[in-house]
Amino acid sequence: MKPLSHPALKDITVEGLLYALSDPVRVRIYAAIAKAECPQICSAFLDMGEKKLPKSTLSQHFRVLREAGLIRSERKGVHMHNVTRCDELAKPFGKMIAGIVEAYMRQGKKGKA
Repeated sequence: MKPLSHPALKDITVEGLLYALSDPVRVRIYAAIAKAECPQICSAFLDMGEKKLPKSTLSQHFRVLREAGLIRSERKGVHMHNVTRCDELAKPFGKMIAGIVEAYMRQGKKGKA
């Protein structure tokens, strides 16, 4: 099995973070992982509410989040455990990531009202 790659902190860019968070599904996944108190497995996100995501699509979303440097993934048996890199990203990017997630969540609440 191919080893997972995670970018070094110095290789994470604003552009990469913005691209990864530009997709509504990825923002929702990232926000859910950030709120969780323990690692989240990929299959927990197969049903994202309005529609079920194919495993291949979900894998691609996790790959984009991982390659952007937003999450760290680790294989444990048949599951992939995911955690955010919030603490690592706080110093170089400040509150930018949290601000994007919060703005997305507010936008979603307006659309549902």
